[in-house]
Amino acid sequence: VQLQASGGGLVQAGGSLRLSCAASGSFLSIDDMGWYRQAPGKERELVAVILSDGGTKYLSSVKGRFTISRDNAKNTVYLQANNLKPEDTAVYYCYADYRDFGGPTVVSDRTWGQGTLVTVSS
Repeated sequence: VQLQASGGGLVQAGGSLRLSCAASGSFLSIDDMGWYRQAPGKERELVAVILSDGGTKYLSSVKGRFTISRDNAKNTVYLQANNLKPEDTAVYYCYADYRDFGGPTVVSDRTWGQGTLVTVSS
């Protein structure tokens, strides 16, 4: 399974971006999908996750500003980021938890996108 992320860029504070991440390849199903971010000199943090049943969870600092969604028919997860702040500047990484055949059994694994840079200027 491969993930292709897109949508990052440079935006002024208060602006918006929409990140996309599409899964391709062979798999039985995709369960949870989400986004992490890593700012320079900081640890990677979970920004948002969308469960297979559509439930969502957010980092407290992005609640009310970011919205995660998914299109299961397209195996794609989105992150709509509004009212961006300079502290949102980071490389954003998408991930997908998926299931596939591992020999005679079904196994679960996680795959990552390549990262997309979001820069918010003040």
